Amino acid sequence: MPLLARMVTAPLVVDVRRGALAELGTILADQRISTSGRVAIAVGSTYGPTVQKTFADGLAGADWYSVEGGTINAAIRLVEQVRTKRYDAIVGVGGGTVLDVTKFAAARLGLPMVAVATNLAHDGIASPISTLDNDAGRGSYGVPAPLAVLVDLDLVGQAPERSVRSGIGEILSNLSAIADWEAAHRRHGEEIDGLAVSLARTSAQAVLNHPGNVADDDFLATLAEGLVLSGISMVVAGTSRPSSGACHEISHSIDLLHASRRGYHGEQVGLGAAFAWFLRGDPDRFHATVDCLARHALPVRPSDLGFSLAEFTAIVEYAPQTRPGRITILEESALTTDGIAEQVAAFDDQVLARISPDGSLTPEGVALD
Repeated sequence: MPLLARMVTAPLVVDVRRGALAELGTILADQRISTSGRVAIAVGSTYGPTVQKTFADGLAGADWYSVEGGTINAAIRLVEQVRTKRYDAIVGVGGGTVLDVTKFAAARLGLPMVAVATNLAHDGIASPISTLDNDAGRGSYGVPAPLAVLVDLDLVGQAPERSVRSGIGEILSNLSAIADWEAAHRRHGEEIDGLAVSLARTSAQAVLNHPGNVADDDFLATLAEGLVLSGISMVVAGTSRPSSGACHEISHSIDLLHASRRGYHGEQVGLGAAFAWFLRGDPDRFHATVDCLARHALPVRPSDLGFSLAEFTAIVEYAPQTRPGRITILEESALTTDGIAEQVAAFDDQVLARISPDGSLTPEGVALD
C-alpha cells in the first residue's frame, strides 16, 4: 500500500502557560525522556538561580551548567562540560541565547534536547537552527529540533518588554519570507513546501490580527504558539525558507556590518519585512506590517534602529551577500546603489506618512486577510 501521508518530526510536548516550568520533571518522566531525572540543565545567569530554586527538592539527579554568551565557543565549552558524565537528555532554560547554545551542544553530544523558553524574542524555541556568534560574525547551524517545548508565561512576564516585543517582528516577517519563497518558486522553479508555508503563514497572521499586546496573557500565548509553529515549519521544510527571506538578509547585514550597534533580531527582521513589502510594491501588506510594528512600539524606520538613510542603504546593498544563492526581492530587484538609496528614502517617507503627525507610533492596526 502506498504511503498516503508523510511523517513530520514534531515536539512530544508543547506546553504554553503560567507555571509550565514546574512541570518539567513530570514531563521528562511521563514522556520517557528521562525517568531517572538524570539530565544536564543549562541555564543563563538571569534565570539560573530561580530555576534551581524551583527544583531544589526535585530532579535530584540533575546537574546544572551555566551558559555565558551566545557564541560558538560557549556552546563548545558546554559540550566539554557535559560530556564528562552520562545523561538521558539536556535541558535548556532561558532566552534565545541559552536555547541556541544548548541545541548546538545537544547535537554535538547526540542527546535529546528540551527547550524551556523564558522569553519570546525569536522563533528559535522549536527550530532546527542554532544562531551563534563566531569569529566571522554570526552563523546559523543546523541541529535537531527540541524534543519538548515549554513556555512559562510567568518567566516571560519578567523578561524585558522590549525583548518580548521583538518576537512580534520575528513572527511578522514570516509573511514577507513566504512571499520571497513563492516568487522564487514561480519564477525559478525552486521547490516549495505547502505545509511549511501554511504553518508559517497561519502563525504570523494570528499575531498580526490579534488585538492584544505583550501585557495580555492571551496575546503572549498566541505569540508563543506562533513562534513554536514557525520553528516547526522549518523542520517540515528542511530549510529556514518559511521564515527567512529579504527580511533576514537585511538583519544579517546589520549583524555583520554593525555588530556593535545591532538591536534585537526581531526588531531588525520586522523592519526588514516592512522594507521588503515596500520594494515589492504591495501597499496593503506594507501598510499592515507598518501598522502592526508601530502598534507594538517596534522600529519602523531606519532611524528607530539608530541608522541614517545612507547607512541603511549600505545595509540593504550588502544584504544579498549574507545568503548566497537565496533568491529574494532584493536579488530580483538588482538595484544599483543609487536605486537602493531612492527606494530607502521613499520608504522612509511612506512610513512617516503612515504614522501619526507627531511622529508617535500609534496608528490603528489593519487586519490582513
